[in-house]
Amino acid sequence: MIEVILKEDVEHLGHRGDIVKVAPGFARNYLLPRKLALQVSEGNKRQIQHMKKVAAVRAAEERAVAEQLGQRLAAVVCVIARKVGEKATLYGSVTSADIADVLAAQGIEIDRRKIQLPDPIKHLGDFQVPIKLHRDVTVPIAVQVVKDE
Repeated sequence: MIEVILKEDVEHLGHRGDIVKVAPGFARNYLLPRKLALQVSEGNKRQIQHMKKVAAVRAAEERAVAEQLGQRLAAVVCVIARKVGEKATLYGSVTSADIADVLAAQGIEIDRRKIQLPDPIKHLGDFQVPIKLHRDVTVPIAVQVVKDE
C-alpha cells in the first residue's frame, strides 16, 4: 500500500486533500495518470494545503449554485412518452440519458451521470429519480412515463 494525496473527490475513496492508502497499481494506473492524486511529499503537502483553501471557496460557490438549481428542479416534472406493449410494459426503457434530454429540452442542462437511476424504467407510471448536483445536494425529480399515442 502506498499513500497518496487526493486532488479531487474520488467516490468510495475520499475527498479532496485527504491522504489515503491505496494499492500501488491503483495509484499508478488510475489516480496518478488522471491527475486525481499526488504522491505524498512535503512540497505536495504544502501544495494541497493551498489547494484546500482555494477549494473551500470554490465548493461553497458550487454548493450555492447546486442549491439554486435544485430549487428549479424541484418544480420540474419530466413527462416521457413511450410506446407500450401488452400489460403496459415499454418497448425499450427510459434511461438517465432520456431524462437528461427531457431536462435539456426544458432549458436545464444536467449531465446524465448525475442522474442516479439504479435501473432503467421499464413500466408506465410516476417515479422519483434522485439527481446528485453536488456532494451534499441531492434533489429528487418527478418522472412520468406515459403511453405514446
